[in-house]
Formats: sequence, structure tokens, C-alpha cells
Amino acid sequence: MPNVLILSGRAPVALDHARRFAQQGWTPYIGDSISCRLSSWSRAVAGKVTLASPRADPAAYVAGLRQAIMRLGIDLVVPTCEEVFYLSRYRAALPASCRLVVDDFDKLRLLHSKWDFQALAQSCGGNPPPSAVVQTLDEARDWVRAMGGVSGEAGAVLKPEFSRFGVHVRLYPQGIPDDAPPLAAQGRWVVQHHRAGTELCSYSIADGGRLLAHAVYRPAYRLRRSSSYYFDHHSSPAIRAFVSRLVSHIGFTGQISFDWIDGGGDTPSVIECNPRAISGLHLFDFADAVPAALTGEATDCATPTATRARMIAPLMLSAGLVHAASSGALSQWRADWRRADDVLMRGGDVLPCIGGLADIGSYARLAMQRGHTLREATSRDIEWDGEELAAI
Repeated sequence: MPNVLILSGRAPVALDHARRFAQQGWTPYIGDSISCRLSSWSRAVAGKVTLASPRADPAAYVAGLRQAIMRLGIDLVVPTCEEVFYLSRYRAALPASCRLVVDDFDKLRLLHSKWDFQALAQSCGGNPPPSAVVQTLDEARDWVRAMGGVSGEAGAVLKPEFSRFGVHVRLYPQGIPDDAPPLAAQGRWVVQHHRAGTELCSYSIADGGRLLAHAVYRPAYRLRRSSSYYFDHHSSPAIRAFVSRLVSHIGFTGQISFDWIDGGGDTPSVIECNPRAISGLHLFDFADAVPAALTGEATDCATPTATRARMIAPLMLSAGLVHAASSGALSQWRADWRRADDVLMRGGDVLPCIGGLADIGSYARLAMQRGHTLREATSRDIEWDGEELAAI
């Protein structure tokens, strides 16, 4: 029976990976540098590996990972979050006998950059919005003013070049107001024309440029403008064609995700890329050939065989219900609740939901100890913001 180590067990997608691998004959282990009872308490998981923070101590992280691979006889390592950058950068220090689902570091950097990705997206027919690099809000205003004189568009989106979860994104559909706060010191910022339309997300797996798994969803409910907790199936041949072209063009291997705006035309606009897992993974059934895609052994591109939407039920019952009640959309909320399946409690595996609540308590304590927000406490130890990663 082959062994798989799934990293960043704090993420619901790690739990999803573990359950699917277990059902398809693998022995899953979970690895993380902070509390990850959400995944490690699942009956599908054989054990947990505690690792150092790759951001704070990459040498200790790699050493611990190497020891775990050798001790547990790991055949496959699957990252789920931004530890993918550290895994890629230090691949040579890990056992060559183990398959790591990562691509070259420079390729991941290109995809992660909100600016460098734009040219690649344009060359592959992704119809990205016009964009520019700016250092100040005045530069952004000047660019929007100049471009608006040509296109008639005044709306703008501002984001740091390396950012995540939409936390620092600024949306100005009517143009940048006079009282907008200055840009924070977070490296280069990217300004884009604001595109109106339906938000979509795609999740894919590729091996050597072959598209082996693909799903698209509409993030119907969000935590403010950040992470979604309701995932509605969506079909878009144009998005699939773009992803297939892009992964083939760069010979990509690994998990890759994109954010989109569908304005109703022939070609949706790709906004940015995340070379890692996202919640589109939840749309696949446990029998779908996602493990075969990750090992590179699949011969066809898997798409979800399920038709029901997916949700993180505790968030749908709390944040989703509060929002629906305050906006007069309770009937829509009830209909959406009935047509979705929870991604945490599935098949009688209930402990992950309890473990997730325990994790939140751990993250809250960590946030207080370090003076971070709760969101920062859940991801700061694995984030990569474009800085140089030294050799170890």
C-alpha cells in the first residue's frame, strides 16, 4: 500500500485529499507546522508529522520533511498551500525516490506574481484586464486616468504583487476616490481595470503539460471579500481551453488555480493565478481519479462526476445565515443549503469538524501571542512574498 504525505493539514483541501487517497488504497499522513486537527483527526489519516515553519526556519523544515519521508516510507508528497514554494526551492535536499507534486521554483514565481502572470495569460488567450505596476496611489490614479481616456473605463483594482485570499485587494468600481488611503509598504502593487461580472474559480492538476484534472466553480458565499465557503459547479469550455493551453505552453506539473471574471462575453477574463490547491478540489467525488492525476499516471482529464454543490457547513450556518438574514435572502440561503453537501463531516467522519473548532482556538491564541490577526495566524508561517530564498 503506497504512502502519501499531505502538507498544510490546516486546510480543508488537505482533509479532502486524505479521504480520497485513503478510499483509493493509499495510506495518508498529514504534515504541518501549526495545529491541523481539522485533518489529522480524520479516521482516514494514519498519522501526523509536525514540521518547522518553512518561512521562519527553512533548514529545519526541510530536515524534518526529509526525516519523515524516510521514516514513513513516503512515496508521494502533496502540498496544498504556499509551502509549495519552499518545497520547490529545496527539492534537491529531499529524497529523489519520493515524488513531489511541484514544479520548478522560477515557474511558480512567475505564476504567483500578479504582474508577471499577466503577459503569460495574454499570450495564452486568457483575456486579462489591462494592468500596470505602481508604487503609489498617485501613480495608480494617473494610469487609470490615462487608460480611461482611451477605453472609457474608470474602475480599478489594486493589489500587492504577491498577495493572497483577497485580503489586501482594493476594489474601486467607480474609480479611485480622493480619500483613498495610501498604498501600504508591501512591495510593488498592481493596478488593473475593474471588470464587472460573475466571479469564477478553476482548479486543475497537470503533469508535464498534460491537463489531468479540472473543475470550475462559482464562489457563491464569501467571508467578506476573502475566502469562499460555498462552491457551486460551473461549466466553461473557454476556461478549460485556456488552462490546457497554459499548462501545455509552460510544461506545468502540479496543482494550479485561477480566479476569473465572466462578463458575459465569449472569453472570461483571467485575473490571477495560484499555483496550489483551492476549494475546487471539493467538487470531485472520492472515486474520481485525482490521485492518479497527482501521480501523473492518469491518461484522461478527470472532471467532477458529482453534481451537488459543496459547502463548509459551519460557516454556511453562521456567516452565511447572518448575511442572508441581514440582506433579506433567507429563502435563497435555504435553497442553497439543501442542494449542497458539507466537506467537513462526510461518511460518518465527524471528528474533523470538532478538530477544526479546536484549531480556531489554537490560531486565536497564536494571534494574541504574536500580535497578528486571526487570518495571519493561519497562514503567516508558510507565506512567500517574492523574497529571495537562500540556499540551505
